[in-house]
This record gives sequence, structure tokens and C-alpha cells, in this order.
Amino acid sequence: MTAARAEHDWLAAGSQTVQQQALRDFAEAMGNFFRGTHRRPTWRKAGVHEGFRQIAVKSRHVERVNRRFGRVWVPKVGWVRFRWSRSVPEGVRSYRVTLDRAGRWHIAFAHVPNPIAGPGVGNVVGIDRGVVVSAALSTGELLCAPGLSGSEAKRLTVLQQRIARAERGSRRRARTKRAIAKLKVRERDRRKDWIEKTTTDIARRFDTIRIEALNVRAMTRSARGTVDHPGVRVTQKRGLNRAISRSGWGLLAARLQHKAFGRVEQIPAAYTSQQCSACGHVAPENRKNQAVFECAACTTGPCNADVNAARNIAAGRAVTARGDLGASRSTNREPQPCSPAT
Repeated sequence: MTAARAEHDWLAAGSQTVQQQALRDFAEAMGNFFRGTHRRPTWRKAGVHEGFRQIAVKSRHVERVNRRFGRVWVPKVGWVRFRWSRSVPEGVRSYRVTLDRAGRWHIAFAHVPNPIAGPGVGNVVGIDRGVVVSAALSTGELLCAPGLSGSEAKRLTVLQQRIARAERGSRRRARTKRAIAKLKVRERDRRKDWIEKTTTDIARRFDTIRIEALNVRAMTRSARGTVDHPGVRVTQKRGLNRAISRSGWGLLAARLQHKAFGRVEQIPAAYTSQQCSACGHVAPENRKNQAVFECAACTTGPCNADVNAARNIAAGRAVTARGDLGASRSTNREPQPCSPAT
């Protein structure tokens, strides 16, 4: 790196720390590829996923200017102002600056907070994740992730039709693409905000949290297939994949495991939607339709099918999401750019 910076002025104009972090990320990506856990890293397209990481940050490098804004010292750039959305934790040693698809710059300070303590009364909750109802609790609560409003959804449809007719490489297509990105980022921000608030509330209210053991990545895999073996019902599967993504199944489970560390258990998902939570009878005819459950054996119901499934999950036998009892937490965990926050 030192020799390359001395030879090329454009390298010397940038921060050496940022360049070193990029090389370390590349070395780690290649190591993951040779270990067989990840695919071979590919060249990043200019303008997509822009960002950099800065380490060895000292307390004097971050200042609060007023009630709304703070500023951070960026090497080779100087002081950069940012919106002070929350207090910067003590002992922060690194931050990451990124550019999203909507053209917004973000700064994230790496910090691993302590898990949220439960109430200590031994209460248990089961959570059934769905498409119509994002999360149904065994207490009877039905929680739905927010999305775009009706007018925003209509505008998104119009923009998608417009970009399909636009000429590739034209400025009109670029403007339309940015407008679509802004709407999708708005939807994603609302979903993430809802997940953060919901998981914090659940972690504070319950001592044991039980969820279905779902492989969300496999469930949202494309059904397109190949030329020799084309997929079936591709359009329907694509719609289901989008609905699962809009409900935030994966992020909801991940944030629960971060905030309620060692208190999240996974339950086998088989037959939780067909089993009666009162008598244990399992039969497909117990589900009258997508939303209604009525036991054919003990006449329990009619009740909400998602709530019944959540009660089965709450009563299930399980191990933790890591496959053990999860009583301890590593003290050597390195803060990451996307570390959990309460």
C-alpha cells in the first residue's frame, strides 16, 4: 500500500485507513470463498453501494454542534456535519459512511449494546410470522408492518410502468429510477423502524420468546428455474417472496436474537397452523380458511388462525436459535458496522 500510494497520486489523495480497510474486506471475502462459505467476490459497480469505513476514531473526532446537528472529522475531507438523531455511545472506535439508493448519505457508529433485560417473571410468548399479519403473538396481539400508503403504491406502479417504456441510458430513465428508489427506501425505513420498536417492546415484556424455525432465505428463493428445467407458478412465487420481504421475517428474528440474547428459542414449524392449541388435535380441516381456525375435535373456536399458531409455538419444546442453551455471551465480539442497537 505504501509503495502504491507513492507511485499513484490519486491513491495518495485518499485516506490510507479507508484503503487498508477495503483491502482487508477483500482478503476476508476471498478467504470466505476459498473456505466454501461464500461466492467469489465480484467487482462493485460504480455508484452502487458506495461507502467506506473509518477506524481508530477518538472522542475529539465527534462533536455535537447544536440540538439537531453534530459533526465528525473525516480524514482527507475535514469536518462533516450530520443530523444528530441519537447520542453517540461512549467508547466508539469506528464508523461507516454509506450512500443509499435514494441518494442519501448515512453515518453509522459501530457499537454493540448490552442485551435488553427481561421482566424476570418467567412469562413466555410465541410469535407466528405471516404475510397478512406480520407477527401474531400468543397473547392475541396482531402486529402488521407498515408499508406504502395507497397513493404511494399507485405512484410506484406508474413509475414502474414509465421506466419500462423509457430508453436505456436516458436522463428520463435515470430520474424515474431515482424516484422509484426513494419510494422503496421510504417503505424500507418504515418497516425497519417498526421492527426496531416492536422487538424492543417484546424483549422488555417477555422472558422467553419463541418463534418458528424458518429458513427465510430458502423460502424466498426464486422459482424461475433454468432453461432446461423451467420453474412453475413463477409469478405467484414472486408475489409470495415480495410479501415475505415486506413483512420483515428475517430481520424481525435477527433483532429479537440481538436484543433478547439467550432468551429466543426456535420451534419446529410443522403443523403449528393445523394443531389445536387447546386439545392438541391436528387436522387440515381445522383451518376453515386462511384467517379462521376451528377445531373439529373439541369445537374450540372459531378464532384467529395466526393467534392459535402462536399459542402452539409458545407451548412448544425447543432449543435456542444457536442450537444450545445460550446462557453466555462472547466478550470478544468485535463491533460491526451493522451492530445491533436498542
